[in-house]
Amino acid sequence: MSEKPAPLIYLAGFDVFRGDAIEHGRYLKSLCAEHGLKGLYPFDNEVSDGLSPEATAQLICSMNIDMLRRSTAVLANLNVFRGLEPDSGTAFEVGMAVALNKPVWAYFDPVGSLRELVAHDSRGFDADGFVVEDFALPRNLMLACTWVGHSATAEEAVPGLARYLEAHNQ
Repeated sequence: MSEKPAPLIYLAGFDVFRGDAIEHGRYLKSLCAEHGLKGLYPFDNEVSDGLSPEATAQLICSMNIDMLRRSTAVLANLNVFRGLEPDSGTAFEVGMAVALNKPVWAYFDPVGSLRELVAHDSRGFDADGFVVEDFALPRNLMLACTWVGHSATAEEAVPGLARYLEAHNQ
């Protein structure tokens, strides 16, 4: 009997914008390997030189979508990025994974609810006059109600996702 191939895990997050993005991707992939998973990091793709910025962006988008389609599951860094919400590209990837019926495991710094993150008045409105949702969820409900689990760190999330996949025979 042949051994089942390692589940492919798309590593979503703003980590690609880090100064040490390549090294960090290798680290995330090594965490996955330690738990019998194979990490797919966006920088695994190769982009040709000499393309226009628009063509480069389209190629990166297409290759990342292909990785998402091939993946078994998604591990998503949903820490706040450039504001009070997760990276918009990562949110797109999570939404696409959910639409493709792929499990998503998120990780982010612990917080009880969005109201702990976003300043608001006694009626729940932020400084711009928008209601800060109060569902006792640590992220927007469209993220929090669709992930299969979440952890505080990547180091906790990878084994959590591995256990989930094992329990669900994926």
